[in-house]
Amino acid sequence: MPSRPSRPSTCRISKPSKRPSPSNSSSRPVAVARFYFPPTDNLTRPDLSVSLPNPFNTLQSFTANGASHQFYSLPALEQAGFAISKLPVSIRIVLESLLRNCDGKRVSELAIRDLARWQAKSARTEEIPFVVARIVLQDFTGVPLLVDLAAMRSAVVKLGKNPKIIEPLVPVDLVVDHSVQVDFAGSADALAKNLDLEFSRNRERYQFLKWGMQAFDTFKVVPPGIGIVHQVNLEYLAKGVLKDTHGVYYPDTLVGTDSHTTMINGIGIVGWGVGGIEAEAGMLGQPVYFLTPDVVGVHLTGALKEGVTATDLALTLTQLLRKHKVVGKFVEFFGPGATALPVVDRATIANMAPEYGATMGFFPIDAECSNYLRATGRLDADIETYEAYYKAQNLWGIPAKGDIEYSAELEFDLSNVVPSVAGPKRPQDRIELTAMKDEFITAFSRPVNENGFGKKMDEFVTVKAHVAGTDIRHGSVLIAAITSCTNTSNPSVMLAAGLLAKKAVEHGLTVNPLVKSSLAPGSRVVTDYLEKTGLAPYLDQLGFQTVGYGCTTCIGNSGPLDPRIEEAVVKNDLVAASVLSGNRNFEARVHQNIKSNFLMSPPLVVAFALAGRVDIDLATEPLGTDKKGKPVYLKDIWPTLKEVRNQMQAALKPEVFRKLYSDFAEQNPKWNEIPSTTGNVYSFEANSTYIQEPPFFTNFSLTPGTINEIHGARALGIFGDSVTTDHISPAGAIKKSSPAGRFLQEAGVSFEDFNSYGSRRGNDRIMTRGTFANVRIKNLMLGGEEGGNTIYQPTGEKLAIFDAAAKHKENGTPLIVIAGQEYGTGSSRDWAAKGTNLLGVKIVVAQSFERIHRSNLVGMGVLPLQFSEGTTAQTLGLDGTETYDVIGLGMTIKPQQDLTLRITRSDTSVNNITVRCRIDTPIEIDYYQHGGILPYVLRQIIAAN
Repeated sequence: MPSRPSRPSTCRISKPSKRPSPSNSSSRPVAVARFYFPPTDNLTRPDLSVSLPNPFNTLQSFTANGASHQFYSLPALEQAGFAISKLPVSIRIVLESLLRNCDGKRVSELAIRDLARWQAKSARTEEIPFVVARIVLQDFTGVPLLVDLAAMRSAVVKLGKNPKIIEPLVPVDLVVDHSVQVDFAGSADALAKNLDLEFSRNRERYQFLKWGMQAFDTFKVVPPGIGIVHQVNLEYLAKGVLKDTHGVYYPDTLVGTDSHTTMINGIGIVGWGVGGIEAEAGMLGQPVYFLTPDVVGVHLTGALKEGVTATDLALTLTQLLRKHKVVGKFVEFFGPGATALPVVDRATIANMAPEYGATMGFFPIDAECSNYLRATGRLDADIETYEAYYKAQNLWGIPAKGDIEYSAELEFDLSNVVPSVAGPKRPQDRIELTAMKDEFITAFSRPVNENGFGKKMDEFVTVKAHVAGTDIRHGSVLIAAITSCTNTSNPSVMLAAGLLAKKAVEHGLTVNPLVKSSLAPGSRVVTDYLEKTGLAPYLDQLGFQTVGYGCTTCIGNSGPLDPRIEEAVVKNDLVAASVLSGNRNFEARVHQNIKSNFLMSPPLVVAFALAGRVDIDLATEPLGTDKKGKPVYLKDIWPTLKEVRNQMQAALKPEVFRKLYSDFAEQNPKWNEIPSTTGNVYSFEANSTYIQEPPFFTNFSLTPGTINEIHGARALGIFGDSVTTDHISPAGAIKKSSPAGRFLQEAGVSFEDFNSYGSRRGNDRIMTRGTFANVRIKNLMLGGEEGGNTIYQPTGEKLAIFDAAAKHKENGTPLIVIAGQEYGTGSSRDWAAKGTNLLGVKIVVAQSFERIHRSNLVGMGVLPLQFSEGTTAQTLGLDGTETYDVIGLGMTIKPQQDLTLRITRSDTSVNNITVRCRIDTPIEIDYYQHGGILPYVLRQIIAAN
C-alpha cells in the first residue's frame, strides 16, 4: 500500500465570469479537436482566465512537434506516492479522466485516491465517475435517444425555460447503419435497390435526424450508405488523443449505444457499450458510473497457424473467457502474442467482448496502433502528437508478463487455435470445424432446454421438401451472409473470402440455389480493396454481391426468403440454417423461421454456401465437383497465409480513407434530398407512426418521488435462463397478428409498409406493444409455450403480454418479471428496459443479470432483484398465480442491500425469501428515487439553470 500523499493544491475550477452562449458554435461547452481528417472543427483559443484543476500537481507539459502541450500526468501521480505503473493500462486511462475532471462535484479527490489505490484482488464496492470524451450512436438506438432529448426540450419549454439548456456537452456522432435490409440479394443492382428502399421506408426518421443536426450544436450524423458504426469509429471517428478548449491533451475515450462499441479497444481506446438511457445522461454532463472493476489479464503467446483466421481466434477466446466468468470485468490482453497481432485482428477480438461477457477486451497502445492510424489516413504530425502523449504518460507499449498486477491471469497460446464456428444458438458455443457435422446432428435431437432442437432422429433424413428442383431438408443452408463489424473491418479475412471465391469459381463450383448469399461490408473501403485486388467479380459470381453498407443479417435485417422456401420450412418445421460472419446468433435473431445459426469467418461463410448444408465434415467431404466431375475439397480452395498477405498491401491505402471519409453530403445525394424542419423544439406529429413524444416526462415535476415498498404485484412473465434482449426488446419484423401489427393496421398502415421494430424505435406506442413479443420467447406461465403471451391473473385468461399488461395497468396492479441466469444478455438495447417500464413492470427478479441491462432497468426506474444462490422460480414452484410484495424497500436503502420478497400463493400460503437488491451504486439509488436517470438529469439541469 503506498503512503498517503499530501493534499493537492486544488481540485477546484473557477468558472469564467460569463457563461458561453449555447448558440455560439465557437463556444461550445466542450470542443474537441477532430485531428486527422476531414477538416477539423473550429477550435477556440485557450481561455487563460480559467483556473484549471490541478489535483496532486498533475497538470504538467509534454513536447510534440517542437511545441509544449499541457496534460494531466499519470507519472506525476506516481511521484505523489501511488503505484500507478503497476495498474492495468485500462485503469490508468480511466484514472486520467478523474484527474482532468476533478471539480469536487462530479469527480472528487477521494474518487482519484480510491482508483489510484486499485488493488488487484480487493472487494469492489466503490463506484467510478468516468467522464468520457465522446459518444457514438447507431441509428436504432440513436433515434429514440434523440426523441428523448426532443421530449426533454418540450418539458423544459412547458416549465418556461430556454430549450437550449438541453444540449449535449460532449461531441456525439450518430452513424446511420442499422436501417438497411437485405430485400434484394444476388444481383448487381441489389445495393441500389436496397438503398432506395431504405430511404423510402425511413424518410421520416431521417428527416428527424436532420432536425437534430441543426437543433443541437454537438450532434453530428454519418448518413446511410457509409458503413457500420464500429468500423466507421475505428477507421474515421477515433482520434487516439484529443485536445480541449484550454489546450489540454487527453485520451480518446467513449461509450456507445451498441454493445460492440468495444471494437475500439483494439486500438487502445477505452470504451464500451451502454444503453441509450445511460448514453443520454453522459451526453448531458453526467459521468458514466460503474463499480471499480476486476481486470483479468490474458497473456498471449505464440502465433496463429496456417489455415487459422482471426475469427477462429475470437471465437476460441469467447468460449474460454465465458467459461472463466469475466462478466462485468475488464479484460486486458498482453504479452508477445498480443504485440504480434495487427490492430485489425485485435479489433476482431475486442469486438466480441459482449459475447464473452466482459465490459472491455482491451489492447494497450503501441507501434501497431500508430501503423494503423497512418494506414487509414491520419496525418503524420497528429500521429507524432499521439505517440508523444502516450509515451509521456508511460502508457506506450504492450506490457510483458509481470509488469502489471491483474485480478487474475490466463495463459493462451495462439498456436493452439483451430478453425472453428459457433452455434447453433449462442456465440460462446464454439465448435471445431471438424466436429460441425456431428454437433449439428447431436443438437437436432437434444432437448430444447439443453440448447438443442428436440426433434426425432428419424425425421433427420426423411423430412424434406422440394422447391424449384432442389431439396430442402434439415441442415440446409438458406442464408449465407458476410456481414457485421466483427469481421468486415478485418482485411485479412475479407481478402481470404475473396481468394476462396476465386479458387471456387476457377474450379467450377457454384452456390446452392437455395442459399440467399450477401455481402454487407463495414465500410466502402472494403469494396475498394476487393475491386483493386480483382477479387470482387468472383464473390459476385457466387452471389455475394454487395447489398449495402451497414449492419444487416447479424441484427435480423436479413430480409425475406423466397416465399416458396419459407413456406416449405414452416410447413415441414425444418431446422434450416444460416451461416454468417457476425457476432450474434440468438434464436429468431437472423430470421424468425431459421432455427440454426452459425457464426464463422467470411471464407467459411462462402464454403458453407457452396456446400449448401451444415451437416458436412469439410475435412473429409467435398464441397462439390469441378467441371470434370472431380470432387473439390475445402483444402483445395483455402487460401494460404502468404496469398492473403500478398493482397494486404492493397487493403489499407491512406488516400482511399481520406477520400471516402471526406464529404459525406457530396457522396450521398439521397441524403441531401431529405428535407427537415428547423428550430430548437421539435413539433411532434400526432399521426406519425415513426416519431412520437414519449411519456417519460408527462406531468413532470421538479420534486423527485420517494422509495416505498411494492405490494400486490402480479407476474407478467416467468422465464428460464438466457433470456436475451433479443427476446425482450422489439426487434426484426412486425407480425400482422401481434399487438404492434394490429396497432399499425388500425392506423392505416399496410402490411408491406410495416418496416421493422428497429426502424420504429422512435414510437413508444409500437415499441411497448412489441416488448416480450419475440416468437421464440418461452413464458413458463404457459408451460414454456413459445410466443409473447401470458396468463392474465386472477381470471386465468391467455392474452398477449401487452394486452395483459394494459388490463393490469387499468386496475393499478404493479407487475413483476421472474427470470433465470444471464437475464438481458445481448445488444445494449434501451427498449428492453423502456418497454419493460412502460408495460408497468416495477420489479425484475432473476438469478443473474447482464451488466448493461441491469443498469438500464435501474435507469428506467425498474427494481432489479437477484435470487440467492440455488433459488429459482422452479425451486419455488412459481406458476404466476401468486402475488408478490417487496419488503424492506425505503428511503434508507443501500446499494446491494438484502430485501425480502414475499410470495403469497393462491391458497393464501406465504413464502418470504431473501433477495439481493441490484441497485449497485449510490448514484443508482438517486436514479431510482427520481423514477429513472432521465428525470434525474432533467431536474439537475433545470436546477443548474
